[in-house]
Amino acid sequence: MRITVLGATGGTGRQLVEQALDAGHHVTAVVRDPSRLRLRQGADAPRLDVLTADVMDPEAMTAAVAGRDAVVSALGSAPRTEASVCSDGARSVIAAMRTTGTRRLIVVTASGHVVDEGDGPFTRALVKPVVRRVLAGNFADFARTDRIVRDSGLDWTIMRPPRLTDGAPRPYRTATDRNVRGGITLARADLARAILAALAEPGSVRHTIGLGY
Repeated sequence: MRITVLGATGGTGRQLVEQALDAGHHVTAVVRDPSRLRLRQGADAPRLDVLTADVMDPEAMTAAVAGRDAVVSALGSAPRTEASVCSDGARSVIAAMRTTGTRRLIVVTASGHVVDEGDGPFTRALVKPVVRRVLAGNFADFARTDRIVRDSGLDWTIMRPPRLTDGAPRPYRTATDRNVRGGITLARADLARAILAALAEPGSVRHTIGLGY
């Protein structure tokens, strides 16, 4: 599979690029600063293409997504900011995908801005109201992103992890169209694994995937 990864130098993006290459996929890593990639295009990673581009520019994204089988956005912003990185990036890449005809899109947001039947009473009543106040700007961006992706008309999947860590991979749980009960953390390595699994699963199209331990 030919996969384009946005946010390839972030914690999740780096894991995704490396795991996808290990699995035999061809990866286009869209970056602002190529020096932040742990892998280098060339003999050590012959299936890796590194494209330096502004993900907010749909014209620049056209070259990144044309001819690809799937696009994954692992974009994120710093905690407690009013940034719109995820939603603006989603608008840009969706416009480019419509232009080129590429249809498969996976976008990472989060579970924190959503309260649903997957959450236990303690989480609903106490934990999430506090977290949503602290991370109001980030969660507003995730909510906008969810709406933009759902309205895209593409073959989308939204991944909703809880708090991400740099821990070692271990068994994780998923839930379709709801949060994972008691799932409060997830390693970035396992999020990358789950993304690759969703790409291989047609049943994940036009669904949200909750994750957690």
